[in-house]
Amino acid sequence: MLKVERAGVMNLENAMRGARNPLNSWDRMDSGYNEAGEYVLGERDLDLARRLCAAGSDHRKFLRQILVTMDITAPLYWWKEFDTYKVGTVANSTSTMHKLHARPLALEDFSTDHLTPASLAEFERYVGYLEEVRRRFVAGKDRADWYDLIQLLPSSYNQMRTVTMNYEVLVHIYFARRDHKLEEWHTLCAAILELPYARELLGAAGDGAL
Repeated sequence: MLKVERAGVMNLENAMRGARNPLNSWDRMDSGYNEAGEYVLGERDLDLARRLCAAGSDHRKFLRQILVTMDITAPLYWWKEFDTYKVGTVANSTSTMHKLHARPLALEDFSTDHLTPASLAEFERYVGYLEEVRRRFVAGKDRADWYDLIQLLPSSYNQMRTVTMNYEVLVHIYFARRDHKLEEWHTLCAAILELPYARELLGAAGDGAL
């Protein structure tokens, strides 16, 4: 299970102005803000953006200046893979160390969408035991109970992180993970394509097949 919320894109105007710096072609800019306050690329700017993306990473440096932020809720086993994308990525996560015991644990706190019925029934009993440990810790503040809770926590536990990346990172994520066997990657890739001009720019940067 993976959920993307509150996605937003910033700095598109400055990135496109910078893309025209090498040839001093600012007078050809034809983009602007619409009534909703969104920055809309004009035909000439979009054409330039596509050509730069197709020319390779050395030429599409402006993508690194288009910033995107989103709240991603996903299981810990997926976050371990996402953490390979360190360059150009910043994330603030909810804390398991400090807040795991703050509220009751329930089956909904974990990704169980691919468990077989037998495994789901067994896991539900396991979550019940985790909740017993949590209640013991809240009542007695015994450090041993806290360690039990932390070390018994399954990798299917869902954690929310606020992530900031840039469009160049999205290029690498999309083309490296769109066919991954974990469905969480498919969900994120689908969300990436919904961002402003992602289809045009990623399509130009990759093989064109999105």
